[in-house]
This record gives sequence, C-alpha cells and structure tokens, in this order.
Amino acid sequence: MQHFTNKRTYRWLLSLLSGILMVIAFPKTGSLFPLTFVSFVPLLLVEHYYCDKRNAGSVFVHAYLAFFIYNLGTTWWIIYASIGGAVMAFFANSLLMAITFWIFHLVKRKFSAQWYFACLAAIWLTFEWFHFHWELSWPWLTFGNVFASVPVLVQWYSITGVFGGTLWILMVNYLIFKMITDGKLRETKSWSITGAILVLPIVVSLTQFYTKETTGTTYTVTVLQPNQDPYETKFSASNEDQLNQLFALADRTKTSKTQLLVAPETALYPNPMAYSDYLIVGELNQHDASRQIKKYQEKNHIPLLIGGSTMQFYRQEHSEASEYEESIGQYVESYNSSLLFNPDKQPEVVHKSHLVLGVEKIPFISSLPFLKRFAIDLGGSSGSLGIADQPSVMTTGKLKLAPVVCYESVYGEFITKQTSQSAAFIAVITNDGWWRDTPGYKQHFLFSGLRAIENDRWVVRSANTGTSGIFDNRGIAVKKTNWWIETGFTEDIQLRNGTTFYMMFGDYIAKIAAFAATILILIATVKRFRQKKAIG
Repeated sequence: MQHFTNKRTYRWLLSLLSGILMVIAFPKTGSLFPLTFVSFVPLLLVEHYYCDKRNAGSVFVHAYLAFFIYNLGTTWWIIYASIGGAVMAFFANSLLMAITFWIFHLVKRKFSAQWYFACLAAIWLTFEWFHFHWELSWPWLTFGNVFASVPVLVQWYSITGVFGGTLWILMVNYLIFKMITDGKLRETKSWSITGAILVLPIVVSLTQFYTKETTGTTYTVTVLQPNQDPYETKFSASNEDQLNQLFALADRTKTSKTQLLVAPETALYPNPMAYSDYLIVGELNQHDASRQIKKYQEKNHIPLLIGGSTMQFYRQEHSEASEYEESIGQYVESYNSSLLFNPDKQPEVVHKSHLVLGVEKIPFISSLPFLKRFAIDLGGSSGSLGIADQPSVMTTGKLKLAPVVCYESVYGEFITKQTSQSAAFIAVITNDGWWRDTPGYKQHFLFSGLRAIENDRWVVRSANTGTSGIFDNRGIAVKKTNWWIETGFTEDIQLRNGTTFYMMFGDYIAKIAAFAATILILIATVKRFRQKKAIG
C-alpha cells in the first residue's frame, strides 16, 4: 500500500474515492450505509503518506477534494433555494472540514502512533460539536446522521446521540486503516477486533429495538399537508384563504377521536407590506386569523398547532434582529413561530431558535452589518429573525408537547431540553418544498426518526408539501405521506414520559472530545515551540 500511495495520481484517486464513498453512504444520495465504515480509509491513507513529510499543505488539498465531493454530492439540492447560497455552502463547509482534518494531521505528528485514533476522534468530534453551536452552524452532514436510514441499528442513540454514531464510524475506519498500514489484513486477530467493534453496537441496538416498549397513553392527532407551492402561492395567498383550505382539509380528515390538529410551518403568513396584517405577539386574539380559528373551534373544540410568522414591537433595540421602523417609531422583530390555539385559552407562542443560515439568519451581522444585503429571499421573511431565549414546550389540556420548527429537528441536544420539560411527544412543523423533489426533504424527514430514538418519544411531522408522517419512539416511520400532494391523515400516537440517558446528559461525548482536543492541541503546540527553540 505504501508503494501505491507513492504515486501522485493514486493519491488523488484515493481522495476522490473517499468523497464518493461518503456520498453514496449518506441517506437518499445512495443510502449504502455500510460504506461509511470504509469511506474515511482512503483519505487516512493519503494522510499517512505525508506523515513523515513536511508537506501539510498537500494533506489539506487532498482533504478539501474529498470533503467538497461529500458536500456537493449530499446537499446539491440547496441550489434550488439559492445558487449563490449553495455555492457558498459547498465551498465553505468543505473548507471547514478540510481545516479540521489538516489540524488533526498537524497535531498527530507531535505524538506517537498510539495516539493516532485519540487525535482523530477528539478533533473531528470537536469540529462536529462546534458546528452545532456557532454563527455558521450547519450540522446536516454530521457523520452520525448517516444511520438515519437504518434506525434499527442505532437504538443506542438514546444513550449517545448522533456523536456516538460518528465515534463508531471513525473507530471502524481507523481499525481498517491500521490493518492496511501495519500489513495485517490477513491476521485473524485484527479482523476479529474490527468485526467485534462493528457488530457489537448492532447487536445491542437490535436487542433494544425488539425489547423497547412503544406503548403509552393513546392520543389521536390529525396532520394536515396543504401543499402550497412556496415559490408560487404560499406567500401570496391570504391567511383567510389558507385557513379555509386547512379547515376544509381537516373536515375531510379528522375523526371524532381527533385531539389535536397539526398544520405546517408558516401556514399563517402576512402581507409583508402591511404591519397590520402581522400576528403581533401579545395581541394574537385581535388578529383576523385568530378570530377565524376561534370560530372554527367553537364548532369543533379541537386545539390547533400551526406555524406562523409573528412580530413584536420594542421601544429599544431588543436583539441583533431588531429593525427600527420610522413610521411607527419603534423597533420591530420578526419570528418564525409555533402557535398553539386552544379553544378555551389564550394562544401560546414559541419562537424558532435555530434559524436557517442565509435565509432566516445572517451570520456575524453585529460586526458586519453590510451582510444583510446578501440575505436569501425565499418568498417569506429574509434577513435575521429573532429567536426564543430558551427551549420551551406547549400545553394543551394536561398534555405538554415539544414544538420543533423545520431546521431545529437537526439539533438533538436542543430537543432534549424540550422533552425534559415533560413533553409527551415531539411535533415537527416544516416547509420542505424549497428543494423540489430531491434528497433534501427526504433526508430531513429521516432525521426526525433520530430525534424519536434519542428522546424515547413519538414524533408527529406536518410538512407543507410533504413528507408528513409519524415516527414511533424507535425511529420507525409508522405513517408517511407522498410528496407534493394535498393530503392529511388521522393517526393514534403513544404518549411517553420516560427519560433517556441522552436526555439527561446531552452531547457529553462531544464535550469530552472537545476537552481532550484542547489538551492535545496545547501539548502539540508546546512541543512544536520547544522544537523550534531547540533548532534555533
């Protein structure tokens, strides 16, 4: 193998191969998940070739090629929302991944071979965790998300979350890489160890899957999928017309057992040119849409969970998302919100916390305000929206539910902070029509199954254009609609109130990795400084 990597062309082919394997292993761009356990090996072999050479730049370039293919091949569908945004996503996220791999290479060189995996796992997991928590957050391609298409194999995400999946992938890839570089591909012992690391989590997961309790208190929901084209009709139709469509759909779909209607994200959207048409937080009952909903509830007495664009006025600047409006002499802040209308209570509002980059959120806007001009307009609000101060739940009757809007469903630890507030199920409302009939909405649908496993909760999902559905607490889709049709369904779910290990401790694996990476980088930096001083 060393002779193989000595050839420059072959090193490029190995980098190319890593990227291709990552793509076809990912859900809905191949879904051949077993390939994820060898997808990193070619790139590690390239890195190994440069381990004794002072050519770290070459490692970066090869890594960039592999990760650019990974990003392009798995998320090319972003181009339907914005060509410029897509190009930025492909190049920028590939750059971040390549820098991470380059840092791993630099740090690992300062340690003995026994520290190889520790450096790899600590630094890569730190990057993935960091990518959940900063201005350019984009955790869609977290390695652990690969198993969204096979939830039966990762029931232990209720203990580890997706970072457990990333650790598993890195470990198996490392062991195979180690067998190749040590010339032990024919050794039974090496294969036995690798096989055990690969198979043991599967055995644990299968045991959990077939023994897990899925029942609880039965609760009946009616899910609505109005199928409003976000590029054509959704943001031009009036609230009255959209509610009329939803209620007509509900009347055809609900039963006498229905206890909650669930409608998608931004089903209520105002005329952006008229502040009087916005849903004002604190004044919701005065809005025509609220009166229309209450009138329907007077006849049906069914709570409604629905997405809406809301607004709040402030005398002083409230956050970076606040905009001063001269015509009213106040600061205005817009939100993407979940709204719960109970027949006999005031409406509840929970604002979306994790915003879509470039559409609902402009990064670094406080220090670089000129970036506002690059906001992507997807027919709805563009620029930076306000966010909730903390994760919250909603209450209907004695029942608490966790409202999740669109992109928030990718953030595992965030949702545990909701379910830990005694939420009996998770309700995801979304609008996935921006990406047309591509892997994007299919991947997004499957990610809800991972949240079900992590929280031991059923998930109800209403998507404007599909796919809507129901996941049981094992992450299995027990109900699924077709895409791009007006439809709805009534289904029984099971309310759960237990607490998983992951709910209690969140992303502890990544946090431990971040601590370890910090120590490793500090030690490597000190060693590098001492070496330079000795040479000088």
